[in-house]
Amino acid sequence: MIEEEPLLLLIGSGSPIWREYLLRSISKDCDIWLLSASDITWETPYIVGSTKLDALDPTAAIEAADSVHRRLGVSGVLSYDEIRVSIAAAVADALGLPGGGLEAVAACRDKAATRRAFSAAGVPQPFSYAVSSLEEAADRATSLGYPVVVKPRALAGSLGVTLVDNAEDLPTAYTATRGVEFTELPRLEDGVLVESFADGPEISIDAACHNGQVTPLFVARKKTGFAPHFEEVGHVVSARDPLLTDPEITRILQDAHSALGLSSLMTHTEIRLTSTGPKVIEVNARLGGDLIPYTAQLATGVDYGEIAARLALGLAPTTPELPRRTAQIDFLYPDTDIEVEELTVTADGLPSEVHEIIPLVTAGRKLRLPPRDHVRGRFAVVITVAETPEACEAAKVLAEKHVELTGTPLDLSPAA
Repeated sequence: MIEEEPLLLLIGSGSPIWREYLLRSISKDCDIWLLSASDITWETPYIVGSTKLDALDPTAAIEAADSVHRRLGVSGVLSYDEIRVSIAAAVADALGLPGGGLEAVAACRDKAATRRAFSAAGVPQPFSYAVSSLEEAADRATSLGYPVVVKPRALAGSLGVTLVDNAEDLPTAYTATRGVEFTELPRLEDGVLVESFADGPEISIDAACHNGQVTPLFVARKKTGFAPHFEEVGHVVSARDPLLTDPEITRILQDAHSALGLSSLMTHTEIRLTSTGPKVIEVNARLGGDLIPYTAQLATGVDYGEIAARLALGLAPTTPELPRRTAQIDFLYPDTDIEVEELTVTADGLPSEVHEIIPLVTAGRKLRLPPRDHVRGRFAVVITVAETPEACEAAKVLAEKHVELTGTPLDLSPAA
């Protein structure tokens, strides 16, 4: 625990469903000053003050941060928002405070830059090419050999990531990936990557990087769906997952961070366990999204918001003994695109292993399944906690029967 209450500058707060647990954790040991593009609402109980500004303008953010620093003294800078981590790094560098390092964080955001850094350092990864046209994409796919993965160069949330089995499907996949946009994120030149397909299951590792030294904190085993896309439909975290201490995994994790030059921050690394060994898909300069750290906290008892704050303040992470426990998060989707009429959750009779069911929609919301809409096609979250992954899965199946969604199917014609 942090003994004093230093002032932590937070860049962006996110939405309460997905990020309030982190803001609550950080506020236990830190005073928080929030830089936000929006008016303060749900954040009020957790912060001591705020500045409203364009939080994606690095100059404006640095000027606002410097003003707060001169008046109150800022001890650390943090962002858990994917689109604002580069701004946080720029602010930390400008104030001379601990952080990931602006160039390193920018390289995490730009997946082509990530690939170049990994290649130079010999970090195992898929073969990858940045392309700017369908013709170039076709040439690269042919040289790699199908299947290939087509993905955006610098977006988030698996948006626009598609597995392409043959040359006939490439034009549709390339056009869709090229057209994907993420609010507030700029489109980069050569904005599409064509990569060799890394077979095998995918995991993510949230880790504490302190002065370049990496400590893996938990492993989440991904559940994906909506092939050929890579929608994340769930995650399973076992507190004592053997991959946490696997020598090859821990070595590769450290090598990936060293290759990027990351210094002090929480990271979320995605790795494929392929038939030829682990391959790093990407490193994100933030805590995991999708309530993964919250789910992990239920499994391990570790407060990852507190660790993120410690790193932002330049303090080493703490790593207690972990229990034998598993937690799982699952996202529920409708069978087809619909406009929601009612979502009902019945609590009576739920198994004790069901920790929480979180409704995500209200009447009138239009849900479109991937690839028409990623993430926002979900209508509820089920979180289970048990001794084993098998017990969590069994509880999740029972929990689904307590969630009823009704609505009107949407028109799926091309005009819609």
